[in-house]
Amino acid sequence: MTERLVSKSMSARHVVNLLLDASIWEAACLMTKVNCGSVLIFDTAGQLRGIVTERDLMTRVLAKALDPKATTVSQVMTPNPQCVGPDTTVSEAILIMIERGFRHLPVKSKEGQIIGVFSASDALPKEIDAATTMAEFHRQAFDSKV
Repeated sequence: MTERLVSKSMSARHVVNLLLDASIWEAACLMTKVNCGSVLIFDTAGQLRGIVTERDLMTRVLAKALDPKATTVSQVMTPNPQCVGPDTTVSEAILIMIERGFRHLPVKSKEGQIIGVFSASDALPKEIDAATTMAEFHRQAFDSKV
């Protein structure tokens, strides 16, 4: 039995996006409207520049008492987010998320087009457990080299 791929596991097949000058207020409203946990940020040339997540709204806006209508997404986004290909396995994607500390991965086609976002909630517990085991192995292997 082959392992699931992120392209087959993404719950949403559309790309939720805004431009760099959009406000955090707009991002929060859009994420609420479409019921998703992240929005991709593009420039006017159509290039991916960043990602804003629910966690960013909480830690980079609310916790710092920033005005969401006066704060742009470019001010709080994670710039140049890591992307994975559609043939990345779910375990590989979750391992990246665990090791790098994030919950959303844009999925980019071989042609360079963003085709969706894979989130931690798109993974089954089986893959999360397998990736956690691999992450622990990586930590132990790294610690033994120090």
